[in-house]
Amino acid sequence: MITSAPATTKVLPWILSFLRPYRWRVVGALVFLLVGSLAWLSLGQGVRMIVDEGFLADNADRLNQILLLILVLTSISASAVFCRFYLMTWLGEKVSNDIRQLVYRQLLGQSRDFFAKLRTGEVISRFTADSTLLQSVVGSSLSMALRSGVTIIGGMLMMAITSWKLTLLVLLAVPMVLVPVGVLGRKVRQLARTSQDKVGALGAYVDETLHEIHTVQSYGHEAEDKRNFDGLLAEVLAAASGRIKYRALLISGVMLLSIGAIIGVTWVGAHDVMAGRISAGQLSAFMFYAVMVAGAAATISEVIGDIQRAVGATERLMELALTPVTIVEPSVPLSLPSKVQGKLQLAGVNFAYHTAEPVLQQLNISINPGERVALVGPSGAGKSTLFQLLQRFYSPTAGTICLDGVDISQLTLAELRAQFALVPQESVIFAGSVLENVRYGRPEASEQEVIEACKAAYADEFIQELADGYQTYLGERGVRLSGGQKQRISIARAILADRPVLLLDEATSALDAVSEVKVKQALDRLMVGRTTLVIAHRLATVLNADRILVLDKGQLVASGTHAALLESSELYRKFASLQLVNEASLADNLVK
Repeated sequence: MITSAPATTKVLPWILSFLRPYRWRVVGALVFLLVGSLAWLSLGQGVRMIVDEGFLADNADRLNQILLLILVLTSISASAVFCRFYLMTWLGEKVSNDIRQLVYRQLLGQSRDFFAKLRTGEVISRFTADSTLLQSVVGSSLSMALRSGVTIIGGMLMMAITSWKLTLLVLLAVPMVLVPVGVLGRKVRQLARTSQDKVGALGAYVDETLHEIHTVQSYGHEAEDKRNFDGLLAEVLAAASGRIKYRALLISGVMLLSIGAIIGVTWVGAHDVMAGRISAGQLSAFMFYAVMVAGAAATISEVIGDIQRAVGATERLMELALTPVTIVEPSVPLSLPSKVQGKLQLAGVNFAYHTAEPVLQQLNISINPGERVALVGPSGAGKSTLFQLLQRFYSPTAGTICLDGVDISQLTLAELRAQFALVPQESVIFAGSVLENVRYGRPEASEQEVIEACKAAYADEFIQELADGYQTYLGERGVRLSGGQKQRISIARAILADRPVLLLDEATSALDAVSEVKVKQALDRLMVGRTTLVIAHRLATVLNADRILVLDKGQLVASGTHAALLESSELYRKFASLQLVNEASLADNLVK
């Protein structure tokens, strides 16, 4: 289950933890920020000197010297800006990549229960859009906010040196500026989080409809999907409109109050100049600093909206990164024998999802090495769930599962799952080449080994007919292949993996009659010397099994050969008559 939203106070420490490995780059960026800001602040004194020592003193040589000094200070400031911008932008990219890496690794370890509760499109939205926003803020907005903060502090200090009286008047106006920042800024953050959630929901809907576009078009659901999409767009716009409105109020309010304060202070300062209490150059310098401080305050008010949005985005990323993995690795793992035989034992296994109704109850099964076992039973009997438990995608609520006498809960997930080759009923094809898809079963395999596996799965024939052979790009989810071709690629992957236990979820169900014969021959060779569990719906699968296990409502109700179960199990007889015998009759008719 995904964790609740983390407290905002935890966001900054979490981001700082990613900056810690690059502390020297952070220090360098801060140094260049200070150098650039100090050089920029020094220009105020240049303005004072131009007025008092140049214009009013009518001294052209001194004016030239002051202007040259200002040019040098500007060059220093520009160089510091370059270095600061480069370092901060690099840090933004690096922190964003590190967060993506952490989140992705955490996601790869999550159970299927996690993905059943959170749509993939929502996860992708957080993974991409939220991390990109965070990258922009760390690399740009945060830098601008820090620079503006230094400018405000330095500017206020120089203003106090120039005229403490006028500075006190400015300080009186500061609370008026901070009020909208505090009140409206908090509202912007809340609405930013809502806006990101709406964008995530939109992305999830797009991901879902485009991945299942064939079904969408087959049922003529385009018009309904367009209406749903337009509704989600309207929600995104409504959430964004609220955020934009409050952010605009924040920016305009800060600007109005800041400029109003400057005008008031200018009026007082002008009277002081006319009374001879300060010089015109001092007032000019003071106004220069006041404008700098006001501009910095305006910049902060602008970027604070981005920062608040980033806080909301970071909270969403933290939810993914901090969600605990429910299938945990053992603290002191055991090891399997060097040569795994494939003996499976289930003792008193119970399992239930998040419902009161148990899926498996007191399951006691012993499967010998190399034995072929077929699992039959009505839908919901627990056959697929048993496969999930064997590979520890879920953990039993009671009982133990052992492989070669070792409790699988005491094995690392990597070692456990390396013992199983899975061929699902709906074959999984990735958006890559044929070679990459088959090699998924054993990434270090050579191209020749891949070809041999494809020949064993009777896939080499059609692969050679593809435009680029084994380098042919198969498209997303193997859209360029037929169902039977996908299944043979999936079987070739399992052959290449060469693992001691096979899990076959009716692996020939998507094949035509000719392909089925070929693949059955390949599977027969593959199953020799390997423990094989088959979820069976077809006659040939059951007849080839050494033993048949009949499951009903999560319980093992019968076990034996096909002939023995026809005599001893009423449920199996019913199952056979409805699903197996009819298939045999159909096969006979096809032969005739």
